[in-house]
Amino acid sequence: MKVSTKVASGILGGVLFLYAFGAYAFTGQELAGEAKISIAQARVTALRAYPGSITDEELEKEKGGSGLRYSFDIKKGGVSHEVGVDARTGAVLENSIEGKHAD
Repeated sequence: MKVSTKVASGILGGVLFLYAFGAYAFTGQELAGEAKISIAQARVTALRAYPGSITDEELEKEKGGSGLRYSFDIKKGGVSHEVGVDARTGAVLENSIEGKHAD
């Protein structure tokens, strides 16, 4: 069975589109309407608190602050930190080293 170049290109394009879209997705997007701070603003705040590469990000309801926070796992070298940013005020709520069994 021979696959045409157009079909193969279409499939590849679709896969790349989904991959790129997923790169911008974060856990908890359904809560974004309750946030006053955008995830982009929260990323900047988190990276100021602990510069490195964000490896995971989520928006979650959690005790402390306003009760809604962005949580970022940020890695620099061999060290991974969890940085929490209040989604309503932009305040840094947490900046701690991640343990071996991060949640």
